[in-house]
Amino acid sequence: MTDTAPPARSGRRPGRSGTKDAILTVARRRFAEAGFDRASVRSIASDAGVDSALVHHYFGTKRDLFVAAVALPVDPDETLKPILAADIDDLGPTLARTILGVWDSENGQGIVAAFRSMIASGDTSLISSFLLQIALRDTAVRVDVPAGSGLERVGLVASQMAGLLLTRHILELEPIASMPADRLVAVVGPTLQRYLTGPLPD
Repeated sequence: MTDTAPPARSGRRPGRSGTKDAILTVARRRFAEAGFDRASVRSIASDAGVDSALVHHYFGTKRDLFVAAVALPVDPDETLKPILAADIDDLGPTLARTILGVWDSENGQGIVAAFRSMIASGDTSLISSFLLQIALRDTAVRVDVPAGSGLERVGLVASQMAGLLLTRHILELEPIASMPADRLVAVVGPTLQRYLTGPLPD
């Protein structure tokens, strides 16, 4: 009886050991240098010495790769659903309530750790890219009145929420650190709403 070779396995050839981590390392650098829009999967794959198909195999879309590079312990798509579904006249309070809910949840420590790591490593551009290109991008489109003001509006929101994160979870300044989330939403929400839909000075 003649031995026959087993049929060749179909599908993508697996990457060598450490390839996934190498891709993430390159992706963090490229996103930090070029931003989300200008960093391409092809350029990241080229720098990592792999085919772009392998990047998609490991991480899916460029957006998924960015989220993996930032290493947040939450799924932004799920987190942002209440904000995307909110009436435009209730965007500010909804945004404050949603973000505070994530920070104060069991994932909050992981989020703070991820932001601490990015700040410590100097990758602050990753934070700005995440906020403006992932977390607040769709909101910027909704509040772009007058035309061209959307990015300014969400930038103001980001400044407010970044300050609140710093005060509540990093510096832990009282009474903000222990203030009930509903109280913070009542105080901060109207300010965010004004940034998003109120008049802006010329």
